[in-house]
Amino acid sequence: MRLFGNKSAAPAAATPAPVDPRLAALTGDYVIDPSHTTIGFVARHAMVTNVKGKFLDFTGTLHLDGSSPADSTATLDIAMDSIDTGSADRDGHLKSADFFRTDEFPTMTFRSTGAEALGGDDYRITGDLTILGTTKPITIDLEFNGAAKDPFGNERVGFEGKAEILRSEWGLTWNAALETGGVLVSDKVKLNFDISAIKQA
Repeated sequence: MRLFGNKSAAPAAATPAPVDPRLAALTGDYVIDPSHTTIGFVARHAMVTNVKGKFLDFTGTLHLDGSSPADSTATLDIAMDSIDTGSADRDGHLKSADFFRTDEFPTMTFRSTGAEALGGDDYRITGDLTILGTTKPITIDLEFNGAAKDPFGNERVGFEGKAEILRSEWGLTWNAALETGGVLVSDKVKLNFDISAIKQA
């Protein structure tokens, strides 16, 4: 089931393909359900292992357009104080002036700017990610997991997504050298999204 349009346009003389009724039924505005959504990240630590973390406080919206899927949009606002890596000391360091400076920059945001279908249930969404007051474009690969009505009558859609960024591009440059070579924290950070969103009346 396609949610986003392909970049390549159909020939001018071609008859437009009928809209899949399953897709048309998804048209509308959605709110991300934080209790069934995970916004996470993975960074390399000391060159030998991965540290995983997530954000516990966030809001987001989706607008899905079944008749013009490429016009679908997404927003996400994340409270940086809600970072959770399973270590209070590490979380405190990440909130400090060495990293996210959460007192000065309490929110990280994402605003989509475009989308395309890659085939099957795979999509690619582009948008602007703002951290520490710096805005840079990122690309997120998404898989559409489906749509369903839950036992409480909520119409839901689900997506899984992933992206990679270089944190230094947003001014996150703190590090420490290791005696054996290399650095304590990788520049590359992997972002992971597991999203459930509820259709609004």
